[in-house]
Amino acid sequence: MNILVCIKQVPDTTEIKIDPVKNTLIREGVPSIVNPFDGYALEAAARIKDSDKDTKIVVLSMGPAQAKNALKECLAIAADKAYLLTDRAFGGSDTLATSYILSQAIRHLESLEGKFDLIFCGKQAIDGDTAQVGPEIAEHLGLPQITYGLEASVEGGKVVVKKEAEEGVQVITAPMPCLVTYTKPSWDPRYPTLKRKMAANKAQIPDITAADLSGINLEQAGLKGSPTKVKATFVPPRKSGGVLIQEETSADSAKKLFSLMNDGGLL
Repeated sequence: MNILVCIKQVPDTTEIKIDPVKNTLIREGVPSIVNPFDGYALEAAARIKDSDKDTKIVVLSMGPAQAKNALKECLAIAADKAYLLTDRAFGGSDTLATSYILSQAIRHLESLEGKFDLIFCGKQAIDGDTAQVGPEIAEHLGLPQITYGLEASVEGGKVVVKKEAEEGVQVITAPMPCLVTYTKPSWDPRYPTLKRKMAANKAQIPDITAADLSGINLEQAGLKGSPTKVKATFVPPRKSGGVLIQEETSADSAKKLFSLMNDGGLL
């Protein structure tokens, strides 16, 4: 079994603060982490490996050199090999361009590591929340896809995925190769062992650049290949004021709310 997990290094959104004057994000000093949804995808791959010791897990990330820290974290947890996709030509890529570049890198990796039976991704990155890259990779590669996965197993040469749905949980079976994106399951990812952590710190992570991707069309990468344009960014104004309604009973509170809304011309 050969599993590829796509991961992204993102800023820890719990640590991000807003500049009260400029209304912009303060990025200085904000730590970077493995995108949590990608962590669930890695754990899902590790659980398959638990039941099939011949399974190989490869992790791939696209980003600057510092993203190797996230890849080393994945190696410490469960991955066997890691690659960083990095090149200035990829800078400014939107989700469409990013998914195209990743699909080209996956084809390149298959020439090195063998065909991937499964490709796992997080459902979205917490710094963008688009949920587009995983499904777009599947489209570029012509693969079946299952989104919002919770856990997966392999049975009879097919992947069986428990998928989050509005009405509960669906169980979907698909042929392999297949791409699955993961949302938050009921369990937490495992922690790295000391032995794996020490090995990961020493690991040499190869770079993949545009020159390595023989079939890539750079007109579809970077800013040139990105139809999405960001015209402006802003922080929504904070609302101030408000009235606390806390009457003796809920019925009295409802009457008070009605009276206030009526007096304010909201009804």
